[in-house]
Amino acid sequence: MTGPGSTLTPLTVVSVVASIVYFRGWQKLRAHPGGSVPLWRCICFPCGLLLIWFATNSTLATLDDELLTAHMVQHLLLMSIAPFFILWSRPKLPLLLGLPVSFVRFVVGPISRSRFPHFISSLWRRPVFCWVVSIGILIFWHVPFFFTAALNFEFWHLVEHGSFLAAGFLFWSPLVPSDNRHESKTWSLVLYLFLATLPCDILSGFLVFCDRVVYAVYLPRRHFADWTALADQQCAGALMWTCITILYLLPAAALTIRLLGGKDATSEDLLGSKAEGC
Repeated sequence: MTGPGSTLTPLTVVSVVASIVYFRGWQKLRAHPGGSVPLWRCICFPCGLLLIWFATNSTLATLDDELLTAHMVQHLLLMSIAPFFILWSRPKLPLLLGLPVSFVRFVVGPISRSRFPHFISSLWRRPVFCWVVSIGILIFWHVPFFFTAALNFEFWHLVEHGSFLAAGFLFWSPLVPSDNRHESKTWSLVLYLFLATLPCDILSGFLVFCDRVVYAVYLPRRHFADWTALADQQCAGALMWTCITILYLLPAAALTIRLLGGKDATSEDLLGSKAEGC
């Protein structure tokens, strides 16, 4: 497995360029109050990119060969946290406005009119599809055979990370749209979030309470002090259990409170309505 330095420069360049394009488009949007993006949302975009960089190019990326806990932190950042931040920044309009007009006209335009983007958009934000695919990807990569293949071969490791990131965007799309449309506000999304915790809880509970090392690839690896592979596995499972419960059930609770109160349930509830004053 190659170290983070081998992919640091390309990812850093892409992240910086994307941030510049976003902020350029965001400044243009400020001239149109009806379509402007609040400053606190704007900051979420580079924060999401930074989390992706941290998961794949920092010291954390070198530790995932040695510790399942580090590997689990990567998965949580790529699938549950970074996509949420990026979608929360309402990236669609700022990115389009930030790109050169000629690029949008001759590159983005023809691509957006092709069949594949229309096919993806027809599935985007459909709760059943998003739930099945995102949870399916999560389970697939935690099957010991595929987990070991991703850990031992760089190509499959990159595919794993890419699929986790795509699954994260897909999972959050029914709740957090990428443009200025209002978030969905139905009881089905409360159920959506609750059901998403179940397979994660089963997997994390299995890792915590299993009396053997599930991923044998970690047995011969170096461990810190007297921290055994089994203890590392239990820590990784407990981390996943706690984080997923917080990340999924808190938004579900916020939606429930708003729905019971007869108000529009929007994602601003997750940070607090005072943030809109920024």
